[in-house]
Amino acid sequence: MLFLVAAFLLLGVVVGAAAHLPLPVTLAAAVAIGCWLLVYGLRKHRPDGDAAQRRAPSRSGEAR
Repeated sequence: MLFLVAAFLLLGVVVGAAAHLPLPVTLAAAVAIGCWLLVYGLRKHRPDGDAAQRRAPSRSGEAR
């Protein structure tokens, strides 16, 4: 619940700031945020090889 309150508060601040910025600045910020989210999503969902194996629990119960 606290997370939702913080999210709505942050959303209100961002939308309020965007209403007072010129359109090109708002669009540039939106593109930058969109690119950052795209990179974050791609890095989060890409198999990492060795890191993915370290996170996976061992089936035999033995430590590696």
